[in-house]
Amino acid sequence: MRFSELDQKMRTYEELNDQYVLPGVFIVVRLDGRNFTRLTKEELKFKTPYDEIFRNHMIEVVKHLMDSGFRVIYGYTQSDEISLLFHPQDDTFQRKVRKINSVLAGEASGKFSLLINRVATFDSRVCQLPTLEIVIDYFRWRNEDAHRNALNSHCYWMLRKKGESVKKATSILTGMSVAEKNELLFQNGVNFNDLPKWQKRGIGIYWDKQLKKGYNPKLKRDEVSEKKILVVDIDLPMKEKYSQFIEKLVKDSINAS
Repeated sequence: MRFSELDQKMRTYEELNDQYVLPGVFIVVRLDGRNFTRLTKEELKFKTPYDEIFRNHMIEVVKHLMDSGFRVIYGYTQSDEISLLFHPQDDTFQRKVRKINSVLAGEASGKFSLLINRVATFDSRVCQLPTLEIVIDYFRWRNEDAHRNALNSHCYWMLRKKGESVKKATSILTGMSVAEKNELLFQNGVNFNDLPKWQKRGIGIYWDKQLKKGYNPKLKRDEVSEKKILVVDIDLPMKEKYSQFIEKLVKDSINAS
């Protein structure tokens, strides 16, 4: 069998189950750290429930992914997860799901591993969202999940630091309402409303333009040019204002293309 025939035969098996995201469908990729509880709490011993060094590492991973060859217009991170919103016209790898997942998981894993000087792994999944409304709902979901996680984490680790076991702390929080958890923190000297917003809302990263002054040696004159930069927002809005923020970001990106 000639190589060309063998190559065509074997690629059939490799590509048989390939899926593609249809044109016009929004792509959001969500990445999660694998076994990050053990990695961050037991091996690296980051502060609980939140650690600024870990937060900064996650920001650097998002920035890396947003500049890794895909047209990502918005990155969002909370805890050990990342969500990336692609420009609707992005056609990298012909929108092949397998390639998007494998490349982004590899890039995230490699970048975080370099930052902590040991092996770390992310998984990746492509979410295919048909409308802008559902894109907004997706990011509202992750934003509000960050708020829920922050309340639970602060309650849990407050109890653990008071000497409760994993089982006892979990048991105490089971069935408690949001108001009761807020009161539990308040009675122990923590006002949840005063905690840093990035812990309760997550962190958004998006592109903006910055004016840059320079000298043109050919024309022998000073010039001002525009440069794209990544903005890290640790003060995201919530609820309806966050929906409006996402809607404007997407529409502005489409209009600018």
